[in-house]
Amino acid sequence: MLRSWYLKFRLLGLLLAVAAAVGVGLPAAPRAAAASLTQVTNFGTNPTNLQMYVYVPNSVKANPSILLALHGCQGSGPYLYSSTDFGKLADQYGFIVIYPSTNPGGSCWDVSSDQALKRGGGSDPVGLMSMITYTEQHYGGNPGAVYVTGESSGGMMTNVMLADYPDVFKAGAAYMGVPYHCFYTGTVRGWNGPCAGGQVSMTPQAWGDLARNADPGYSGPRPRVQLWHGTADTTLNYNNLAEETKQWTNVLGVGQTPSSSDTPVTNWNRSRYDNSSGSTQVETYSIVGAGHQLPIQGTQMAAYGIHFMGLDAGAPTGGGSTGALHAVGAGKCLDDPNSTTTLGTQQQIYSCNGQANQTWTHTSSNELTLTVGGSTLCLDASGKGTANGTKAIVWSCSGQTNQQWNVNSNGTVTGVQSGLCLDVSGASTANGALAQLWSCNGGSNQQWTLG
Repeated sequence: MLRSWYLKFRLLGLLLAVAAAVGVGLPAAPRAAAASLTQVTNFGTNPTNLQMYVYVPNSVKANPSILLALHGCQGSGPYLYSSTDFGKLADQYGFIVIYPSTNPGGSCWDVSSDQALKRGGGSDPVGLMSMITYTEQHYGGNPGAVYVTGESSGGMMTNVMLADYPDVFKAGAAYMGVPYHCFYTGTVRGWNGPCAGGQVSMTPQAWGDLARNADPGYSGPRPRVQLWHGTADTTLNYNNLAEETKQWTNVLGVGQTPSSSDTPVTNWNRSRYDNSSGSTQVETYSIVGAGHQLPIQGTQMAAYGIHFMGLDAGAPTGGGSTGALHAVGAGKCLDDPNSTTTLGTQQQIYSCNGQANQTWTHTSSNELTLTVGGSTLCLDASGKGTANGTKAIVWSCSGQTNQQWNVNSNGTVTGVQSGLCLDVSGASTANGALAQLWSCNGGSNQQWTLG
C-alpha cells in the first residue's frame, strides 16, 4: 500500500515541479510589498546537488535568526514557501528562511543512508549545512540562532539534522515525521515500509543511543524539540509520534511522563516535558482526526512552531507569552467576534480554533494584543472603567494603564488600572459569553491560561 501511495502521487510531484519552476521566474505569493524568494547557487559543498532558495523579508532584523524549512516528498522549496505560513511569519518577526529543494526534483530527503545518518557523512545533510553557513556569511545570519522545521520527509530530516548537528541548532519543529534512524535502509533515499507503517518500536534508551551516536563525540547542550502528528495519518503512521517522543525525551534527559497536558485549540492535544528548571524540552501535538497534511496553512500550527523555537520577536522559549487565552472554567478561548477591527467591540469566549482572532500576545509593556485584518489591537477596559461589569473591548493601542494587564501565576488576569479580574459574564460556558471586569473572587470563570 505504501508503494501504491508513492506511485499515486508521482503525478502530483510533476505538477509541483512545474509550479516550482514557475515560482523561480515570477514574484512569490502576492503579498503587498513582500520580499521575493531568491535562488542561490554555488553556496558550498553540495554532494547531492540540492537547490537553495532563501527568503529575506524586507523587515529583516539585524543579525537575524535562520530557519531551515524542509519540504516533503513530491514537494520543493518554492512549494513549501507558497503552501505554508513560515514566510508570512518571517515578514512579521524578521528572521530568514532557507527553503531547499531535493535533487532529483520532487524526491524525498535522504534520511535512510549511512552517509546521511552521521555528522559530516555526506549526502543531503552536508549540503543543507552549507546553506546555513552561506546564509550566516552572506546575509548576516546569527550562528547562535539557527532552527529547523519540516513536514513529512522534511519532518524526518528535521530529526536527522538535530541528531547530526546538535551544536548548530537551538530547536526544531518536526511535522509528521519519524524518529531519527527509523527510516534506515543503508541506501540513499530508501523507503522503509515498517517505519512508515508505525511498526518500529524501541525503548527510549535505544532510540536515544541512536541519536547520540550520530555525533558520538558531542557532549554539549541539545536542541529542544517540538513534534506534531495527526491521528488519522495513513502515510506516516501516528504511532511514530510516540516513538519520536521516546527518543527526544531520552536525549534531552527528561521523563517519559508529561509535565503538563492541555488542549490549546479544539482537537489539539498538547503535552510538555520539562526539565528540573521548568523549561520545556520536548513538546508534542496530537491533532485529532488530521491526516497527512500538517502544518495546515491558515491555522496557527506554523506560529506555534516558531513560538516554541523562540523566533517570534524574542518570546520566551519555554512556553509563554503568545497563544490562545483559555477560559479555564468554560474550556473556550477569548475571541474577537468575527475577527472584527471595529473599535469598542466587546470580547467573548468561543470554541478554540487556532485562528488569529484568538491569538493573544502579552507584551513586555503588559498589553494583551491580537492582530486581525492587518491591524494590531489591544484588550482595553472600556472607558477606563474601574467598576464591576466594565466591558473588555478591543481598541487602538495607546499605552494607557486601562490597556495593561498582569497575567498572574494564580491564573487570573488583572487590569493594572482597576485591579479587577478578567471575568466571563455570569460564569457562562456558552459560545458568545461576554468578557468583562469584575472583583476577583477565585471563581473558575476568572481563571485563564495563555499559550
